[in-house]
Amino acid sequence: MELQKFTDYRDRVVSAVSQAIVGKTEEIEKVLICFVCGGHVLLEDVPGTGKTMLLRAFARAIGGSFSRVQFTPDLQPSDLTGINFYNQKEGEFRFRPGPLFHDVVLADEVNRATPRTQAALLEAMEERQITVDGETRPLGARFLVMATQNPLESYGTFPLPEAQVDRFFMRLALGYMERAQELEVLRRRDTVDIISEIQPAVTNRDTAWVRANYRNVLVSDEVAGYLMDLVEATRRGGFPCGVSTRGAIALFKAVQASAALSGRDYALPEDIRRMAPCVLSHRISAGAGLKRADAEARLLQLIDRIPVPVEPLP
Repeated sequence: MELQKFTDYRDRVVSAVSQAIVGKTEEIEKVLICFVCGGHVLLEDVPGTGKTMLLRAFARAIGGSFSRVQFTPDLQPSDLTGINFYNQKEGEFRFRPGPLFHDVVLADEVNRATPRTQAALLEAMEERQITVDGETRPLGARFLVMATQNPLESYGTFPLPEAQVDRFFMRLALGYMERAQELEVLRRRDTVDIISEIQPAVTNRDTAWVRANYRNVLVSDEVAGYLMDLVEATRRGGFPCGVSTRGAIALFKAVQASAALSGRDYALPEDIRRMAPCVLSHRISAGAGLKRADAEARLLQLIDRIPVPVEPLP
């Protein structure tokens, strides 16, 4: 494996996004890991922490198009997928694509839309295609959805069912910046202006290569066994519903991508400990009615109780 290509790819994207988003290198890297693995992100945080700016900057860094959809109770599935309209001048129907045909899509406050609209979004995420009036249209290869929901507001919302939350690859939170970082943001130019100047840091060919080769990372039997010990522990650890097989596959992919972007062709238990909270916590918290922080805390306690395998480095 050409490990230098992975680290260069990570450094270029993270450096570009960090021009706009200060002090969130770890979160940017996790969004990048999710993108490399072809997954989608559920971002749960209080308003005003930079969720929209993060995704705008990320879209520019990878050279992709961006769209933002504000989810409301009256939003219809066709508002996402697009419609066929009759063009009187040409005397035929034409397809007008919706915002899901962009590379990077921000579904803002996804829990404010009705279940029918949520289902249309999640179907596009899972199938990577959209069907309108019987005609199926594929979405772009770089298609990434970041859905946000406000944990402080419950009036007029439709919480995502557990089965739908499980379809998100990761759940993240940006959190507040440190004092010095926030003072830096207050004094600098407007973030929108900074994002408008971000140039693509990687090409489509770079992204395709990384996506095609990160699965070559070696996961030894000991490390894979440690991963399964954790997954099985959630199924008997007092949670109403443990991690699904989809969740185990997602963690395996995230571990490989984390190792590759760190410049290694083999995975370590530390990769599992790094990725497990964001990949697994939302898969065990919905049924238990736990908040994000509580679910992560319980998961970390579970991780600490599982013996870490010790093996010589390859």
